[in-house]
Amino acid sequence: MQEIKAFNEKRAEIYWWLSSLYAKELTEENLEQYHSAQIRSFLTSLGENSDLKPSIDRVIDSLNRLIDREDAQLELAADFCDLFLKSDRDSALPYASMYIGETGLLNDKPAKEMEALMLEHGVAVDEGLNEPADHIAIELDFLGNLIIRSNELEQERHIEEALIEQESFIRQHLLSWTPKFTAKCQTLDEFGFYSAIASLTVAFLELDCTYLIGE
Repeated sequence: MQEIKAFNEKRAEIYWWLSSLYAKELTEENLEQYHSAQIRSFLTSLGENSDLKPSIDRVIDSLNRLIDREDAQLELAADFCDLFLKSDRDSALPYASMYIGETGLLNDKPAKEMEALMLEHGVAVDEGLNEPADHIAIELDFLGNLIIRSNELEQERHIEEALIEQESFIRQHLLSWTPKFTAKCQTLDEFGFYSAIASLTVAFLELDCTYLIGE
């Protein structure tokens, strides 16, 4: 049981890290951290998994190219804006409603379902992130909370039920639309950092589901 809880902590940390990348632009300080030995070691360790290696290689390659990019922080912030904050026609908007909603508009059924789910579990949206509940950063953050809360359980049966709930959430609320979102990122993100992160997100979600169902 302790092994499961330790692994859950690592899973939650990865989801919270991915969430932070979609929540706001990286600062100069953030970028310096990404060039540090600690972060590079973290990325390399993720890349040791064959399912994650292609995406991790792309993330590392884009970070290496950022070193030579003039005004790297401003350029990457512009990429973030162009990719996630403009119109649906010109951007890969990071909301489930834009891919699996019925109207093609924001705040469709997926957002309402996430609002209800967050209310049910007593999880609030970060006040600094003024976005609908089906924004990818919010969904990934919520998943991290689900995982950490399951570590408070003591009976093996309850932990198994929590893992099943997590797998169901991933499939219904994330893998139902993030592959389409990622495909759009690949088309629009010329530099490639955020499209690599999107690819990594889907790869990790799929790998996590494999773990959760015990394959």
